Amino acid sequence: MIRKPYERHAVMTVPARASAEIWRLALGLFVAALVMFGLARGVMALIASLVSDETALGLSAALQTAETPTGLLLLLFLMGAMGAGALVAAEVVHKRAARSLFGPARLFWRQFLRVLVVLVVLNAAIALLPPWPLAEATEPGLPPTQWLALLPLTLIGLLLQTGSEELLFRGYFQSQLAARLKHPAIWLTVPSAAFAIGHYAPETYGSNAFAIALWAFLFGVVAADLTARAGSLGPAIALHLVNNFVAIALVAMQGDMSGLALMQLPFGPDDEAAVAAWLPVDLATMGVSWLAARLAIRT
Repeated sequence: MIRKPYERHAVMTVPARASAEIWRLALGLFVAALVMFGLARGVMALIASLVSDETALGLSAALQTAETPTGLLLLLFLMGAMGAGALVAAEVVHKRAARSLFGPARLFWRQFLRVLVVLVVLNAAIALLPPWPLAEATEPGLPPTQWLALLPLTLIGLLLQTGSEELLFRGYFQSQLAARLKHPAIWLTVPSAAFAIGHYAPETYGSNAFAIALWAFLFGVVAADLTARAGSLGPAIALHLVNNFVAIALVAMQGDMSGLALMQLPFGPDDEAAVAAWLPVDLATMGVSWLAARLAIRT
């Protein structure tokens, strides 16, 4: 018997069917945004009340560019507010158990760990291949001892950030939309387009801004596909976590979001030619990672 590719997705859409009205989804997204921004601002206000004005201003400035460990860690941890928003929207607007956004717990953890191990091995293998030309010009980032000391916080922060994005866009948005509109072309692409809009930053990437947003859209579709095939968020979170660990904690572009990197590429986001040349490499890695993740979950 041939299994339909997205048969397992029902595990995540069935809990959404009782409250699958489009107006309710729109309200839920609004509530999620309110919780996200309100919680993040509340945390920053609490921090400001506990430190001096000078320190608070320094933290705020560090948060804007995330070029220091403190600034980037703060940014990653604040992203947890996005996941909280998705959980609140599920419980309050849809009367849906927040845990259902993850998929069945045992399935989630089994798939998460399988995909995580496979992608770690894959990226290690890629790193051992004859180096890309740019790798020879990689510059040092954090001192290795400091990088190792911060690694537990870095991993927790990245798990919060990637898990929260997957919770909102795939766990909540995708499953609620799929419960109402059956065609995969809709629920694979609409949340992915919203994800891409959040990555559109012409002030940072200049003429590459659309290409970066398109990359984010394709990543969203890949994560959505894995979620629907798996019936849990485990594979998507593992894929997102490994991708961001490599791009943020191992080898980052100079400038924005470089505060936790062990090494830095010899260019920043303002070097439009270099970024454009690097994007196909990133895209190819994404495709190979998607195939490896599918093999790991055997679908």
